[in-house]
Amino acid sequence: MYSVTVRDHVMIAHSFKGEMFGPAQRLHGATYVVDVEFRRPTLDASGMVVDIGRASDALRHLLADLNYRNLDEVPAFAGRNTTTEFLARVLFDAVVAAIRRGDLGPGAAAVEHLRVTLHESHIASASFDGAVGAAP
Repeated sequence: MYSVTVRDHVMIAHSFKGEMFGPAQRLHGATYVVDVEFRRPTLDASGMVVDIGRASDALRHLLADLNYRNLDEVPAFAGRNTTTEFLARVLFDAVVAAIRRGDLGPGAAAVEHLRVTLHESHIASASFDGAVGAAP
Protein backbone atom coordinates (compact mmCIF):
# COMPACT_ATOMS: atom_id res chain seq x y z
CA MET A 1 0.00 0.00 0.00
CA TYR A 2 1.36 3.42 -0.97
CA SER A 3 0.82 6.43 1.25
CA VAL A 4 1.29 10.18 1.34
CA THR A 5 0.88 12.32 4.45
CA VAL A 6 0.25 16.04 4.66
CA ARG A 7 0.48 18.09 7.85
CA ASP A 8 -0.88 21.36 9.19
CA HIS A 9 -2.01 22.71 12.56
CA VAL A 10 -5.04 24.29 14.17
CA MET A 11 -5.55 26.32 17.36
CA ILE A 12 -8.85 25.92 19.21
CA ALA A 13 -10.50 26.48 22.57
CA HIS A 14 -13.01 24.16 24.22
CA SER A 15 -14.17 22.65 27.50
CA PHE A 16 -15.38 19.19 28.45
CA LYS A 17 -18.31 17.92 30.47
CA GLY A 18 -17.74 15.10 32.92
CA GLU A 19 -15.75 14.71 36.11
CA MET A 20 -13.22 12.41 34.42
CA PHE A 21 -11.90 15.47 32.58
CA GLY A 22 -10.85 17.23 35.80
CA PRO A 23 -9.54 20.75 35.13
CA ALA A 24 -10.24 20.35 31.39
CA GLN A 25 -13.90 20.97 32.27
CA ARG A 26 -12.89 24.65 32.27
CA LEU A 27 -12.32 26.50 29.01
CA HIS A 28 -8.80 25.81 27.73
CA GLY A 29 -6.87 25.99 24.50
CA ALA A 30 -5.17 23.40 22.36
CA THR A 31 -2.90 23.52 19.36
CA TYR A 32 -3.15 20.35 17.32
CA VAL A 33 -0.67 19.21 14.71
CA VAL A 34 -2.85 17.42 12.16
CA ASP A 35 -1.63 14.66 9.85
CA VAL A 36 -3.74 13.19 7.06
CA GLU A 37 -2.41 10.02 5.50
CA PHE A 38 -3.84 8.98 2.11
CA ARG A 39 -3.41 5.33 1.09
CA ARG A 40 -4.02 3.39 -2.08
CA PRO A 41 -2.68 0.11 -3.50
CA THR A 42 -1.46 1.52 -6.83
CA LEU A 43 -0.04 4.81 -8.04
CA ASP A 44 -1.82 6.96 -10.62
CA ALA A 45 -0.49 7.46 -14.15
CA SER A 46 1.79 10.24 -12.85
CA GLY A 47 3.25 8.01 -10.14
CA MET A 48 1.40 9.67 -7.26
CA VAL A 49 -0.93 8.65 -4.45
CA VAL A 50 -2.52 12.09 -4.38
CA ASP A 51 -1.46 15.58 -5.41
CA ILE A 52 0.36 16.77 -2.28
CA GLY A 53 -0.24 20.44 -3.08
CA ARG A 54 -3.98 19.95 -3.47
CA ALA A 55 -4.12 17.75 -0.36
CA SER A 56 -2.26 20.40 1.65
CA ASP A 57 -4.55 23.15 0.37
CA ALA A 58 -7.66 21.09 1.19
CA LEU A 59 -6.45 20.40 4.74
CA ARG A 60 -5.58 24.07 5.29
CA HIS A 61 -9.07 25.05 4.09
CA LEU A 62 -10.81 22.49 6.34
CA LEU A 63 -8.83 23.58 9.39
CA ALA A 64 -9.54 27.25 8.71
CA ASP A 65 -13.17 26.64 9.70
CA LEU A 66 -12.00 25.58 13.18
CA ASN A 67 -8.92 27.74 13.67
CA TYR A 68 -9.12 30.23 16.57
CA ARG A 69 -12.65 29.06 17.39
CA ASN A 70 -14.21 28.12 20.68
CA LEU A 71 -15.61 24.71 19.74
CA ASP A 72 -18.17 25.03 22.54
CA GLU A 73 -19.85 27.67 20.35
CA VAL A 74 -19.96 25.62 17.11
CA PRO A 75 -23.60 24.55 16.58
CA ALA A 76 -22.62 21.25 14.92
CA PHE A 77 -20.78 20.22 18.11
CA ALA A 78 -23.54 21.20 20.57
CA GLY A 79 -23.76 18.77 23.45
CA ARG A 80 -20.58 16.91 22.42
CA ASN A 81 -17.22 16.67 24.09
CA THR A 82 -14.85 17.79 21.35
CA THR A 83 -12.13 15.35 22.38
CA THR A 84 -9.12 14.74 20.21
CA GLU A 85 -10.66 11.43 19.10
CA PHE A 86 -13.95 13.13 18.19
CA LEU A 87 -12.14 15.81 16.17
CA ALA A 88 -10.11 13.18 14.31
CA ARG A 89 -13.37 11.67 13.02
CA VAL A 90 -14.81 15.09 12.17
CA LEU A 91 -11.75 15.86 10.05
CA PHE A 92 -11.76 12.36 8.50
CA ASP A 93 -15.33 12.93 7.30
CA ALA A 94 -14.43 16.40 6.01
CA VAL A 95 -11.44 15.06 4.03
CA VAL A 96 -13.59 12.31 2.52
CA ALA A 97 -16.15 14.93 1.49
CA ALA A 98 -13.36 17.01 -0.08
CA ILE A 99 -12.20 13.98 -2.07
CA ARG A 100 -15.74 13.32 -3.28
CA ARG A 101 -16.17 16.97 -4.32
CA GLY A 102 -12.99 16.71 -6.39
CA ASP A 103 -11.05 19.22 -4.26
CA LEU A 104 -7.97 16.97 -4.33
CA GLY A 105 -8.16 16.33 -8.08
CA PRO A 106 -9.40 13.35 -10.04
CA GLY A 107 -6.55 11.08 -8.95
CA ALA A 108 -7.71 11.25 -5.33
CA ALA A 109 -10.85 9.27 -6.25
CA ALA A 110 -8.69 6.12 -6.11
CA VAL A 111 -7.63 6.74 -2.48
CA GLU A 112 -9.04 3.82 -0.53
CA HIS A 113 -8.00 4.55 3.01
CA LEU A 114 -7.33 7.57 5.24
CA ARG A 115 -5.86 8.10 8.65
CA VAL A 116 -6.32 11.43 10.39
CA THR A 117 -4.11 11.98 13.43
CA LEU A 118 -4.27 14.93 15.81
CA HIS A 119 -1.17 15.39 17.95
CA GLU A 120 -2.10 17.27 21.09
CA SER A 121 1.47 17.23 22.37
CA HIS A 122 4.78 15.52 21.67
CA ILE A 123 3.62 12.57 23.80
CA ALA A 124 -0.09 12.18 22.98
CA SER A 125 -2.16 11.86 19.83
CA ALA A 126 -5.42 10.33 18.62
CA SER A 127 -6.43 9.04 15.19
CA PHE A 128 -9.38 7.96 13.14
CA ASP A 129 -8.53 5.46 10.45
CA GLY A 130 -10.93 4.01 7.91
CA ALA A 131 -11.89 3.17 4.39
CA VAL A 132 -12.89 6.20 2.34
CA GLY A 133 -16.20 4.51 1.56
CA ALA A 134 -16.94 4.20 5.31
CA ALA A 135 -17.70 7.88 5.87
CA PRO A 136 -21.33 9.04 5.91
